[in-house]
Formats: sequence, C-alpha cells, structure tokens
Amino acid sequence: MLRSFVFLAGLAMALPSAAAFNIFACEPEWAALAKALGGDKVSAYSATHALQDPHRIEARPSLIAKARNAQLVVCTGAELEAGWLPPVLRESGNAAVQPGRAGYFEAAPHVTRLEIPARLDRSEGDVHASGNPHIQLDPRNLLAVAGPLAKRLGELDAANAGHYAERNRAFAEKMRQAIARWEQEAAPLRGTQVIAQHKSFSYLFHWLGLVEAGTLEPKPGIEPGSAHLAQLLAQVKARQVRLIVRTPYDSPRPGEWLAGRAGIPLVTLPFTVGGSERAQDLFGLFDDTLARLKARP
Repeated sequence: MLRSFVFLAGLAMALPSAAAFNIFACEPEWAALAKALGGDKVSAYSATHALQDPHRIEARPSLIAKARNAQLVVCTGAELEAGWLPPVLRESGNAAVQPGRAGYFEAAPHVTRLEIPARLDRSEGDVHASGNPHIQLDPRNLLAVAGPLAKRLGELDAANAGHYAERNRAFAEKMRQAIARWEQEAAPLRGTQVIAQHKSFSYLFHWLGLVEAGTLEPKPGIEPGSAHLAQLLAQVKARQVRLIVRTPYDSPRPGEWLAGRAGIPLVTLPFTVGGSERAQDLFGLFDDTLARLKARP
C-alpha cells in the first residue's frame, strides 16, 4: 500500500502542470499585452520582432508551425499583416484561428483609426484602406484593446475567465496612472514640429500633440530620392522642425542625410516592445519613447 502511494505521488510530480493557453501574436505589442492580461496562464509567441518591418514578413514554415498549435491569434488588422498572415493561417490547417472564428482577434477594430483614405489609389503608395495600422503608440488604444482581449481570453479559456478579468482591471488601473504621468512629462513637447521616416508615429504624435511636418518617404513605402530630400531640407528650415524620428528597422541613411544638413537630431524611437534595451514591456516602451523625445538638444 505504501509502495503504491509513493509510486502514484512520484507519477503526479512527473506529470506536467496544466498547459498554458497558447497565443500567436503578430506583433510584439500584442504578445506583451496578452502576457500582461494572462500572466502564467498564457504562453505568448510574437511572429515578428522590433527590428522587422511588420509589413514585410515572410510566411516561414516556423510561423506556420506556431499558428498550427495556437489557440488564439492576436493581430493588429487594418491590412498591416495582409502580405503574410493569410498564407500562414491557411497553411496552418488550424480551423479555430481563421478570420471570423473565436480564435482570431484583431486589435484595430476596437480603436479610432487615423488617416483613413478618402479614396484608394495605388499611385499614392502603400496606403491602408482601414487607416493607419500603427495603433500601439497611443497607450489609450492599449486600454481600448485590453478589455475585449481579456473578454475573448475568458471565453476561450473559461476556467480562467476570472483570472483574465482581474488582471485586466489591474492593468487598466496601472495604465491610466501611467498615461497621466506621461502626459504631464510630455507637455513641453506639444506643438513640436517633427519629420518622420514613415507614417509610423501618427498615433504618438496625435496623443502628445506633436506636429508631423513631413515624412522622409515621399509616399508610404516609397524610398526617398534626392529631390524629395532637398525639398524636405527647405521645409525643415522654413517650419523650424526640431527633430527627425525613425523606427529601429528603418534605414538610417535618409535621416542622417537630412539631420546633418539641417543641424537637427535624428532620434530612433523603440516603436514597439523590444525596440530598445529599456522598452521590454508596454510601460517601458512609453517610458523610453518619452525619454528619447525629451533628450533632444
């Protein structure tokens, strides 16, 4: 009898604990949000990282394998992943995470999107029909997405629904306090004229009241030529632009050219979680972004 008890106890210790709920996130910000809401109840994998342009991802076999085992796919939407996500989901053979199913979640429908085009014309570059998809750089959007995402997690993983709801309440409280602090810290930046490389920071500028005086790209997704850069240089001087900003994955060359001739700094902002040493979670993302903006000469 004792021998049987010892055997069963040892077997129980050898068995794995309940498996974490498996999440496939298209971008690091959604993996970070899923972890904030799920804690140790979830395993969140990001299909991209901060040094990759999320528009231009290859549908690699490793991504297909991850999607095959996912219980929930969390993506931005607004056509951001249109070039690579459909084949990943199709080839995964995972019926539960296809668009329209409960295991597929898009963040963009839960926020007010900026820059929705009045008309679609391919001559205007890589324009998104549903508006600018880089919604993560306004932390108020993270609050808007967190509630519906926690609710979806609770629906799919009903045994832990209370856990997700409680963590969402804690996240929302912490984020609201942080937003108030960030807005106070950023008040001196309001009205600052800025040049961006791509339309990557529209939500950040809108939130903080910065003014986008132009972009290094003449049109979204189009590399700048010498004529456009020369025009921007004149514009920078006329409008008293204070800085140029880029993401970690943008080529630094156009910004360095303009910065050197205009005598203004080129600032690399983290853009998403993992984009800098300090931006290792959603709060660090904004702490570091504001610190870099405020550190300009």
